[in-house]
Order: sequence, then structure tokens, then C-alpha cells
Amino acid sequence: MDSLAIGALRRRTVLRAGAGLAAASALPFGWSHPAAAAEPAMGTWPAGSSGDTVYVGITVPRTGTYAVQGEDELKGYMLAVEHINAGDPLIRAMSPRTTKGVLGKKVAYVVADSEAKPNTAVQAQSRFISENKVILMTGSTSSAVAVALNKLAQREKVLYVAGISGSNDTTGKDCVRYGFRQCFYGQTAAAALSPVLIKNLGKNKKVAYLTPDYTYGHTVQKSMEEYLKAGGWTTVTDQVAPLGAADYSSYLLNISNSGADVLVNINFGHDAVLSIQQARQFGILGKQTLIVPYQTPFLARDVGADLMAGVYAATDFWWTIQDAYPLAKMFVASFEKKFGYKPEWGAENAYMQFALWAGAVEAAGTFYPPAVIKSYEEGRHTPSLVGDVWWRGADHQLVHPVFIVRGRKAADMKSPDDYYEVLETVPGEGVMQAPDAFGCKLGPYT
Repeated sequence: MDSLAIGALRRRTVLRAGAGLAAASALPFGWSHPAAAAEPAMGTWPAGSSGDTVYVGITVPRTGTYAVQGEDELKGYMLAVEHINAGDPLIRAMSPRTTKGVLGKKVAYVVADSEAKPNTAVQAQSRFISENKVILMTGSTSSAVAVALNKLAQREKVLYVAGISGSNDTTGKDCVRYGFRQCFYGQTAAAALSPVLIKNLGKNKKVAYLTPDYTYGHTVQKSMEEYLKAGGWTTVTDQVAPLGAADYSSYLLNISNSGADVLVNINFGHDAVLSIQQARQFGILGKQTLIVPYQTPFLARDVGADLMAGVYAATDFWWTIQDAYPLAKMFVASFEKKFGYKPEWGAENAYMQFALWAGAVEAAGTFYPPAVIKSYEEGRHTPSLVGDVWWRGADHQLVHPVFIVRGRKAADMKSPDDYYEVLETVPGEGVMQAPDAFGCKLGPYT
């Protein structure tokens, strides 16, 4: 991005944020929109929003292979709730009417450990619906969890905003009217990253894939394979391993003997850490170029800059983009002050989901679920941590950029957190598939 484009982006975002702040007005906790009483009961409506506090249910993995990413995600949710209730300037830049809670009601949350297991997440959220009358569900790091909570949301008529979910299916064949996803996913990662790989690594490469055996892994692998064909890249092996594997020896032996030029490691969380460390032990990283198409938060920290140097990845957010995006700079500063480290994209994704939800509810003027859904579906362009974003009404996927990063050598790091350089910012609209390409049929409002 050149300096003129960055300057224009800054001016537009600051002007829009300023206009939103000027339009905001303070509301006391407990205020309700007068039209709300006219709507029929459904899901947790109206019981969940009848008092001065509304509850959201959060299920993230706090144990297991995705626990580190789940805790980071939780911190993003926590900061967003704090900012929503305080009417923080960052939230108000994204949701101008939010001055004290959402529609004047304090937001509170209940949390459970999903263990990255669909059944565990569904049981916890079902309990939150019956006991806490939550008006919003969130949290996933496994796409299998996101898909399961999509189904629960549609059945119970309670909104669900996904956490981390990289599967094409989440807003594809498993999309629902009551589900929304902010973050990037397999198809957008592949469409944004593949041209960069072909340009920098050359054509006609032989590729080995290491794929986790569930919806996220398979859809990312399929998308990468499809887009790399443009450069004549061919698959020599796709090694499929179970989630939470402790030993990748058999898979890595096959990859080592495959004759591949490139290793595309699709694993996430601790699985990514272990498989990369073991790939080094097998001598694979000395003869095959490592690519991580869907960047795992904290991966560079946990495996070390020496292993991630020169590794290409696509990501939802990296903290150094704050130099181009004023709201990102506010977020990074606020998050680091509260938690003591630079936010990873799991926290950014969580914060964005709550900020955008607050904006949708405020625009609807009610917590009545169909009205909030239709507010999302209007496709308003909203200033955000990554520039102007908007929701696609046809599949409930947010349109926003994908960032292509490359791991820095330890000697080139300007600070302890400076693991990646941002190579390209790829506009989201140009890399997203047609809304119905993956079979999305949203279903009814009621």
C-alpha cells in the first residue's frame, strides 16, 4: 500500500469515526426501544433483554490443543464488553450509537471451556440459553464447533457470531440465518496467498499437504490446491492427521519421501507447533519450503523466529498494520495496556464481532432477533480495525481484507513481537467466492 493510499484511508476512517462520535447520545442502563414490545416471543426474546443487563454466552477452548488461541480470543471479547459498557471511543467509532451498553443495557458474559469439541460447546451454550437467557452466543476456534453452534443458533433462534473458524462451510453449506462470521477462511486465504507464493517461489512446484482431519483442514486444503494450479503447482501427497495428534512421524516420513518442494502445513494451534517442530527433526524444513496458509496466533512465538523466518502465511490481522489503520492503533494500545502483550488475530476477531454486533443492534433499535439479523443484512459500510467493512446479506460473511505476511529472521526483528512483515493487503471483495458457491442457504427468520 503506497503512502497516498494510506493517507486517504486514514482521512476517511478518522472523518467517519468523528461523525459517528458526534451523532452519539447517552442513554441510561435499562432503556428499551418502544417498538420492542410489539414483537412475538421467540428464542430468549423478550426475557433475555427485559432487565437492565443482557447476557452473551462465550465458549472457547481453554484446555487442549487450541487453548492458547482460545484464551487470546476470550481476552478480545472481554475488552469489547468493557468498551461497550463504557462507551469507549474505539467502540463508538464502529458503533456510533453505543454510549453506555447496547441500547442502554449493560452487557455481561458467561464463559465455558469448549475444549474445541462441538458437543461440549453445544451443551454449554444450551445451558446459557436456559439459565442465563443469553441473547447472543459466540466463540469457536475449531470450525466443527462453529458449524455445531450455527445449527444450535438456528434451532433456538438465538444469534451466533463465530470466533475463529477457517472452514469454507461455516458460511457455505452449513450457513444459517442466525449465524455470522467476521474472520477470513480457507477460500479467501488461498485466493489471497496463492498469487504471492507463485510470484515469489516460482511455478511448477510439487506440494505436500499436512491436513487436520475435519472441516477446516479439508476445505483449506482443497482451496489451496485449487488456486495453486494457476502456477502449475501439483499435489504429490496430502497427509491427513487427527486433531490433537501428539506424534506426526508417520505423516512426516511420507512427506519427506514425497519429493515435494513445498510443505503446506494447515494444522492450527498446538498441532501446528508440534508438527513444525517435528518437521525440523525429520530434516524436512531444510529441503522443503514451509507455508502456513492460515496463520495460527502465537505460532511464531512458540516455534521460534528461526523456524518461521521466510514462511509465508495469510492472516486476518497483524499488529503492525496499526501504521495504516488508526482504529487498529487504538485497539493495539488498549489491548496491550490491559493484557501486557500485542494482540493476535483471535483477539482482534473477537473484538470486531462484538463491536459489529453492537452496531447492528443499535441500528435495529431492538434486540428482537429477526430485526437484528436484517440490520446486519443491510450491508452498511462500517469503519473498523482493518478499514471499512460490510456484511454480505446472502451468506452472512464479513467483507474485509486479507493480510499476507512473511516471517522475519530474528536479526531483522525490531521488537520482541515483530515476527512478521506484512507483504500485501488484499481487498476482501476481490478474493471472496460468490455467496452461493459453497451451497449457502440461510433458512428462515422465524
